[in-house]
Amino acid sequence: MITVLKPGLLMTIQDKGRTGFRHLGVAQSGAIDSYAMTIANRLLDNDDNDAVIEITLGLAQLQFNCDTSIALIGTDMQAKLDDTPIYPGWTYTVKQDQTLTFATARNGFRAYLAVKGGINCERVMNSRATDLAAGFGGTTGAALKENDTIPITPYSKSWPKLGAISPPKRSLIRLHPSIHTQLLSQSTRDEFCAKSWQVTPQSNRMGVRLQAHTNQLAHSHSLPSLAVSPGSIQLPPNGEPIVLLNDGQTTGGYPLLGTVISADLYHFAQLKPGDSINFCYADLATANAAQAKLNAHLQQLAIALKNKH
Repeated sequence: MITVLKPGLLMTIQDKGRTGFRHLGVAQSGAIDSYAMTIANRLLDNDDNDAVIEITLGLAQLQFNCDTSIALIGTDMQAKLDDTPIYPGWTYTVKQDQTLTFATARNGFRAYLAVKGGINCERVMNSRATDLAAGFGGTTGAALKENDTIPITPYSKSWPKLGAISPPKRSLIRLHPSIHTQLLSQSTRDEFCAKSWQVTPQSNRMGVRLQAHTNQLAHSHSLPSLAVSPGSIQLPPNGEPIVLLNDGQTTGGYPLLGTVISADLYHFAQLKPGDSINFCYADLATANAAQAKLNAHLQQLAIALKNKH
């Protein structure tokens, strides 16, 4: 077991999320940075989809009630195992009664903690991911709170010291063109790409809300609801875009500026209020090449780890 001593801003149990249930109104949920989650699991020879702990901002504290091995990936939260600093990108051996603490995140927003064997909560709709809005998944269907316990399988054997590099960050996010190209003018799309957008404090796991110093994207379009997904960029009447993330709704009636390509969506896991990003439209060949590059990164890691475990 792991006991939550301090949950920080937001700490949840996540895996890759739920697929195949959007027609029922069930959000995807899951780790916003699925690549970080996958890397952490591979360092421990877990299944890629084993559940991990997603930690937002930091200021959290966990106590281990059994021996285990862990992998930490994501932004640097100045973590310490008891009094010893530990760093993202590496595996560590943890002994019973040791405490893992996180200070404030540096140059990012989220970290992912994997444990050997994964987290043992029950699956709901084939996933252990916590759906905060619907109230299921994880251990209680809610964000972890003080004194919550997280079930894990003890692991007392020696685990090798292993490390991995995460894919590089991008500040220029690539988009698939919108299905509403004919509705939104060319000048609207051009202005959207020309602006530098800031992440607002109202952002969360449902979506990243953006604003600019000057904004002329306000509109009065009214549309029937249509299906949306993580990466869909909605344009509300006030002209301030919303990039839907894992906990976002399944339908929406705002015009869409486009959809973030799958290879760039994970970057939103590390965007915190005040950060700036830009957008550009990309063709299918560019999107496929970007995804192939990410897949190659994971494949190289698998090859490197093959004889290490």
